[in-house]
Order: sequence, then structure tokens, then C-alpha cells
Amino acid sequence: MSESKRIKTALVSVYHKDGLDAIIRRLAEEGVEFLSTGGTRHFIESLGYPCHAVEDLTGYPSILGGRVKTLHPKVFGGILCRRELEEDRQQVTQYEIPEIDLVIVDLYPFEDTVASGADAQSIIEKIDIGGISLIRAAAKNFNDVVIVASKAQYKPFLDIITENGAVTTREERRWFAKEAFAVSSHYDSAIFGWFDGGEDSAFRCAAEEPKVLRYGENPHQKGVFFGDLNKMFDQIHGKEISYNNLLDINAAVDLIDEFKGETTFAILKHNNACGLASRPVLVDAWRAALAGDPVSAFGGVLVTNTVVDRATAEEINGLFFEVIIAPDYDVDALQILTQKKNRIILVRKEAETPKKQFRSLLNGVLVQDRDLKTETRDDLKQVSEKAPSDAEIDDMLFANKIVKQSKSNAIVLAKGKQLVASGVGQTSRVDALKQAIEKAKSFGFDLNGAVMTSDAFFPFPDCVELADKEGIKAVIQPGGSVKDELTFQYCNEHGVAMVITGVRHFKH
Repeated sequence: MSESKRIKTALVSVYHKDGLDAIIRRLAEEGVEFLSTGGTRHFIESLGYPCHAVEDLTGYPSILGGRVKTLHPKVFGGILCRRELEEDRQQVTQYEIPEIDLVIVDLYPFEDTVASGADAQSIIEKIDIGGISLIRAAAKNFNDVVIVASKAQYKPFLDIITENGAVTTREERRWFAKEAFAVSSHYDSAIFGWFDGGEDSAFRCAAEEPKVLRYGENPHQKGVFFGDLNKMFDQIHGKEISYNNLLDINAAVDLIDEFKGETTFAILKHNNACGLASRPVLVDAWRAALAGDPVSAFGGVLVTNTVVDRATAEEINGLFFEVIIAPDYDVDALQILTQKKNRIILVRKEAETPKKQFRSLLNGVLVQDRDLKTETRDDLKQVSEKAPSDAEIDDMLFANKIVKQSKSNAIVLAKGKQLVASGVGQTSRVDALKQAIEKAKSFGFDLNGAVMTSDAFFPFPDCVELADKEGIKAVIQPGGSVKDELTFQYCNEHGVAMVITGVRHFKH
């Protein structure tokens, strides 16, 4: 079996023709003959090159509204013929089947059609049959055939034929076959997902655009991100984004999205907020966020939902941080922030994120709906005799957004739409509260008038009692403990205002 194979006949039938002209010209220079259908044949002929029609080879026109064009033994026989087997060669000679050495084909835009909101029949018509069959046949017979299965492979194929002419090695053909099966598996996963309609009857995930990271969570681990970060961000400055940066960026985006309509600045460390505040003016939001924990802010990730101006940039420039994310930056703000060459500066774009989350675990995968519930005043149920003030309710809802995006067990203390302190990732809710109280005191906060929120119910009144002793007289929690009445009773006896939401926000 020869390692290198010359391309003599190419079947070309594509939906996307951008960039195809250079490939056709180079193949024509090498004496390659073309076989094609409909629009692609007219495209090749418009470039000035002869092209045989598939229907002339098969003896059948395109039928059933274009559903059947290439599905014929004279096409698939030419692709699947094993050149080294005498029996195969005899049969293609007997049935006058031309050998096809190159297949360039792509698939109908199924995902784009679904995303456009098209009706079911239009979506079904974008389920490719001939194209997917050609891809699989050519990829299966990569020993003899080259398969270019999407426009993403146009450039690497053009590079090969530009350098080597119409000749490919077995290693090159195998690489294209691998890419072809990536295309076909992604396509079938998308079709299954549409038919499944969110029933989760099976787990299928096909992600493209791999980005090899410097390493994983630790230097001895390999890390790869599958996704298109360019759809979510423009990176306008800084070093390459790492695995841990991505975890923090994801946490930052999830957190800041809770504060739509309010100028907010947040500082995160290890996926948790260590500072956050909402203020009418961005620089004031930054100052209040930093005051929440100026120690942990060192080396953190910064995020805001407002354009960063010069005044804010001047203040944050003195802090060492890894990443900053904002919808935009004033020109003079960028001149300041780009003074440190390694800072990752991201401009966030409008982009949808998946509504499902999944995590590999044991010998399988956990799948769940993303937590999209954000409580409002209408979701609050007063369970104490004392009613919270309007200002306390505002702070409760503010704090509840933070605790939702904090690692469990989590307690958040807030005052005046400022994160005063939090206790996160603790095995005991009491320990989480003690951690928050100690941190708040270490930075000089007066807890009188602050509010407390928890990501889950209080199984005992102990946390409310601890908070009460520090002057915290307003509490928001999910409720639902079998001992809720004991907690409510403590609130009534000690003048603590409490509301419940009925919604837990565990985050692990």
C-alpha cells in the first residue's frame, strides 16, 4: 500500500463556497478532474474549469426536491473502493465506477436553522443525508481518499496542495478523517438534541473550537477549553488565559449578571466574591467593593457591568489583579490599565450561555438546569412579627444574589448594598457565620444594621442568635427546616425581622 496518494478525481458538493475557489484553481493546475452537483458545479464552471455532473455519472437527476442527489453505487463505490484489493478493482471496472480520490463536502446549516426560530419542517429539511453519508464513506476509506468535511478544513488542505501538489500522505488523510468524524458526531448530536427537546433521555455533548491551555488546575495537569471565547469576549490586553482564570471568569460573569440595572463592581478570588458593591457612580462602587476585603482582593478577578472610566481605572491601577471584565473601557482608562503587560483585559459581548450545566463525576456525568432563579420582593414571605424596613429588604435581596453565587455552606453579611463579609465553603453554617463576623470586624465594619443571608435553611436558631448579638436584626433565608418554628420564635422574642424565600441556592 503506497503511503502517498495522488488525487485524480474530486467530488465537490458544498453549501459554503467561501475560500473554495483557491482550492479548485490549485487542483485544476494539477490536472484533477471535478465531479459535482447543482450550484457547486456551476460555481466550478464559472471559474473556467470543466466539471462533470453527478447525474451524468449515475443516470439519475436530483430527485425528491434535492433530497437524493449523490446516493448511488457509482458515487459511493468510487469512494469506498479499496485500491489495494483486486476484487474491488475488478468490480469498479465491471460496473464502470470511477475512483474518487477527494471528497469536499459540507453539511446543511442545521444548528443555524434551529437558532433562527424556523418551523419544524424547515428544520427537518436541513438534516443532511447525502452529505453526511459522503463524509462517513470518505473518512472510512482514508487509506485511499481525502475528505474535507467543512470550510474549517479548507485552509489546511489548501496548504498541503500548495506545497506538495495533488498528493497526500496517509498521515494527512487520517487527520482529515478524524476531523470529518468530529464534524459528523457534532452534527448528529445537534440533531438528537433538537429531537430530544430537553428531555435528557441521553447525554450527548459535542464541543468544538479546542483551546489548549498552559496547563490545568495545577501545572502537572493537562487542560483544554472547548468553546468559542471570542463570542463572549474581546481580549484586548494581557497574557494567555489559563484554566483557573476561566473558572474565575465564569464565576465573575455569573455573579455580575445578578445585578442588572445597578452600577456594580465585584472582586472575586477562587470563584467567590470577596468584595462587591452597588453605587450610582462606578468609582464609588469600586471603593466600597475593595473595602469589603482589601487583602483578598490582591491577585483577584475584577468585573463590572458599567463602562470603566478614567477615575475608576486610576484607582484600581494600584492593585495587582489577574483579570478585569467590563462591557467597555474609555480610551484614557485603557491607557492606564494597559501599563501592566500581563493584565488580562476583557470586553464582554452580548452572548447567550447554555441553560444546562454538566460535570463529569465517578463513571458518569451529572446534568442539571442552570440556577436562573433570582428572588425579588414578590418572592419574600415575612415569618417574624417584626417587618424589615425597605432599606433592609433592598440589602436582603442584594445579599441573596451574592450568596447564590458563593460556595456552600455560605453566609453573606451586607449593609448599604455593600458586601461586608462572607463565610464560604465551610462544613458548618455556624463556622461560615463566625468566619464572616470575624472578617467584618477585622476590616472595621460596624454590623449594627447589617443583614444576613444563608444559601440554605437554619436547622437551629444558633446562627440567628450569633448574628443578633452583633447587631444584625434582619435575616433572609430559604426556610424549610423541620425546626423553622424555633427560629421564628427566637426572632419574635428578640425583635429580629426575618423573611423566607422557599428557594435554596447550594453551590458546590
